[in-house]
Amino acid sequence: MCLAIPMQLKSKEGAEGLVANGGLAYRVNLSLLPEAEVGDYVLVHAGFAIQKLDLAEAEATISLLNELGQGCNKETN
Repeated sequence: MCLAIPMQLKSKEGAEGLVANGGLAYRVNLSLLPEAEVGDYVLVHAGFAIQKLDLAEAEATISLLNELGQGCNKETN
């Protein structure tokens, strides 16, 4: 199973960018999205930005991932 995480592009230098979400920041390859601009939300998978998202779609996906993460942390007896 593959999972791509929505992250906001904070800086861009050529085909490399810095993305951040939830206090984490990563360098990613932007060669698949040369049109991405600082401030855009992008889906990141395996070190590559693979798709642009609008703000509403990014927020909805981040919210869902946060819900799923909280569910995984519940104790089961």
